[in-house]
Amino acid sequence: MNITSQMVKDLRDKTAAGMMDCKKALNETNGDMEKAVDLLRQKGLAVAAKRAGRATSEGVIETYIHAGGKLGVMVELNCETDFVAKTEDFRGFARDLAMHIAAVSPVAVTREEVPAHIVSREKEIYIQQALESGKPESIVEKMIAGKMEKYLAEICLLEQKFVKDPDRSIQDLLTELVGKMGENISIKRFARFQVGVE
Repeated sequence: MNITSQMVKDLRDKTAAGMMDCKKALNETNGDMEKAVDLLRQKGLAVAAKRAGRATSEGVIETYIHAGGKLGVMVELNCETDFVAKTEDFRGFARDLAMHIAAVSPVAVTREEVPAHIVSREKEIYIQQALESGKPESIVEKMIAGKMEKYLAEICLLEQKFVKDPDRSIQDLLTELVGKMGENISIKRFARFQVGVE
C-alpha cells in the first residue's frame, strides 16, 4: 500500500510520535491506522521499560493553585536531562499532574509509599463489613482482597484515572511521555495543601 504524507501526518497528530516512526509503523501495518497506533504505543512501552533504571536528576517543580488560593499542589517531576525538562510536553505533563492531584487528592505516588497505618485502618473496616455480612470465610477473604485492590488503585497517583481523560491512567500518560521523550521520567513526590484541612 502507498503510504501518503497525509496518513503520516494523521498518525503523528494522533500519537505525537516522530515522523519516521509514524511512517515505519504505517508501512509495517499496511496503512492500518489503528494497528499503527497500537504498534507505536507498544514501542513506547518498550522504550519506557528499557529506560526505567536510569537516574533522573533533572526536572521541574510545578505548582497549581485553585479555588481562590484555598487549595494548592506542588509536584516534583524528574527526568534525565535538562533539555527534556525544558520541553513543553514535559512541563505540560507536570502542570496536568499538579491539577490532577488538586482534583483527586491521591495519598501516595505508588502502593509501596502508602503509609501502613492507612492500609491497616482500611483493611479493618473491610473486615468488619465482611463479618457483618455473614458470608463464609472463603468469600470474606476474597471480598477483602477485592476491596483493598480497588481502594489502593483509587489512592495511588500512578494508578488513578486521569481527570481530563478517564480512559487512561497517570501511569499510561507517564509511559507515553517516556516513549516520546526517549528518557526515563519519574514522579518523585507531591504535596497538596488545602486551607482548613490537615
